[in-house]
Amino acid sequence: MKLEIMPVLGIGDVTEGDDLAALIATAAPWLRDGDVLVVTSKIVSKAEGRLVDVPPTEGPERDAAREEVLAAETARPVARRGPTRIVQTHHGFVMASAGIDASNVDAARLVLLPKDPDASARGLRAALRERHGVDVAVIVSDTMGRPWRNGLTDVALGVAGMDAIRDHRGEVDPYGNQLSITQMAVVDELAGAGELVKGKCDQVPVAVVRGYLTEVGPDDGPGATTMVRDAELDLFSLGTAEARASGLRAAATLPESTPVTTQDPAPVADPAAVARAIAAVAGVVAPGTVFSPVTDQGVRAELAARIPEWPAYATTMILCAPPEATGAPATLVRFGADLHRLRAALAAEGLPSSVTSAATDTTTATLAL
Repeated sequence: MKLEIMPVLGIGDVTEGDDLAALIATAAPWLRDGDVLVVTSKIVSKAEGRLVDVPPTEGPERDAAREEVLAAETARPVARRGPTRIVQTHHGFVMASAGIDASNVDAARLVLLPKDPDASARGLRAALRERHGVDVAVIVSDTMGRPWRNGLTDVALGVAGMDAIRDHRGEVDPYGNQLSITQMAVVDELAGAGELVKGKCDQVPVAVVRGYLTEVGPDDGPGATTMVRDAELDLFSLGTAEARASGLRAAATLPESTPVTTQDPAPVADPAAVARAIAAVAGVVAPGTVFSPVTDQGVRAELAARIPEWPAYATTMILCAPPEATGAPATLVRFGADLHRLRAALAAEGLPSSVTSAATDTTTATLAL
């Protein structure tokens, strides 16, 4: 395969209501059937009027106005650090600031993502085919960062005329191995290739990739929405701080632990068995850690101070090492999200998930789960 990547020059500034198909066809009369047209989402948004006025050009008022716009474009927050917001848009994309852009636009305005990038790609493809006699695939692209890697790259938000993903599952490699999970995001790769000749400061919003397709699809295809990962398959749906806060909020809704009284005692477990269960889990989730003695009331007070809605009765998810088993004062050990490990360790010792360890002094150590 031999690929050519060519910039489309001379499009100029795009404003609301402009005919993108006419602008592109005029600037690139050399377009051929089967070409892949990579169009920056910003000019699509401008042509479709996806702009908002933010009159203050600087200072706290502009920041507040931008926060309002961001909230409207956000389906759910994902992560936040300092001024950076990673959110999921109403399209399903996870990206910084919902794709809101203040570059290459008047200082008093912001550019939003296209309302439906797949529909935008389909409309542009249809207009080029019907009015200008050229049948191309169209990718609407935007710039994104990526988890675990520095730098930005262009990805596809919308596509028409080709499949977004090249599915190799079921194929056999040269060594005779059947491929089972390989699905290539070819529209993202083509969007990144187009960015090589577009750039950010050269006002070249359109590129053409020639040679990848021999012909475009007979229909528009399912679009780029097929690339949005289903929530149940997303292993990293929240940032670290957000995931921790979510876990604490969930813990706050757990039922109140049954109080230990002389009239209604909890089951008594072998202190050595409790200590073994604690050690088994601690050795996995916090190897080598020395836990400081704290009181259950102190932990509850800390949680209530940090999470205003934390109810006074809620379990604090505490492991208590009994003094006779450890040779030290009663030690409370929080395992948080690793409670499933604790329950497994207790089960391995033949213990229920909520037990009381008998103490020789006035301290009673409790596993409150």
